[in-house]
Amino acid sequence: MARILVVDDSPAETHHFVNILARHGHQVLTATSGADGINLASAEQPDVILMDVVMPGVNGFQATRQLTRGDDTGHIPVIIVSSKSQDADRVWGERQGACGYLTKPVDDRTLIDAVNDVLRD
Repeated sequence: MARILVVDDSPAETHHFVNILARHGHQVLTATSGADGINLASAEQPDVILMDVVMPGVNGFQATRQLTRGDDTGHIPVIIVSSKSQDADRVWGERQGACGYLTKPVDDRTLIDAVNDVLRD
């Protein structure tokens, strides 16, 4: 199906997302920081990026902004998946270029539906 990049510094969250996505036939790439996510997205050109926000160094908002405004990555949809659940966080994520915003914990169906929605666009 699709190649999906999961950018999250939590091994438990990453493992959970990888399992869900793999069960639905997706190939999954992972990065543990915003900077690594930017580099991997540029090199691998995934179909979708799932981006955590709270990470050391380059946070998810900064990484999303760089990816969505980048010449070689601007076409890749970014869905933010974060524990930050305030309306202001959602608005800020959209202003950085994210095409979706999910709040952790995310149930399997919600995650897959969000990924499928951006793959159809």
